Amino acid sequence: MAEAKTVPTGASVSEFLESVEPAGRREDGFVLRELFDRVTDTDAVMWGPSIVGYGLHHYRYDSGHEGDTAVVGFSPRKASISLYGLQTPGADELIDRLGKVKVGAGCLWVGRLSTVDLSVLEALVDRAWVRTRGDDV
Repeated sequence: MAEAKTVPTGASVSEFLESVEPAGRREDGFVLRELFDRVTDTDAVMWGPSIVGYGLHHYRYDSGHEGDTAVVGFSPRKASISLYGLQTPGADELIDRLGKVKVGAGCLWVGRLSTVDLSVLEALVDRAWVRTRGDDV
């Protein structure tokens, strides 16, 4: 079985966020870090070269494939911001209220944080954090 490519790296989250371009995306990255830090009450960890993740979730599919991933996280990429772990069962109503987002199979994409309701985002992060962490207890 192939090894996961996206794993915790020990790299500095602050240094990564300082390097994000363009400047607006970098600013959004720091806002997201503050929000995720506050909601999860845990330290951010770099997963691979570009994902800021929180917590550890072990998953196992019916196919037998299993691995580890961050419970929630984000990546302020050049084209858009990716938000991970927020699409938990029953979260559709919150996602609908979030604002201007694109929904992917495993993440939500946001252009700028100014186009979303940060209180709804906070509720999504909290919901995913509590729900997924509860699955691991």
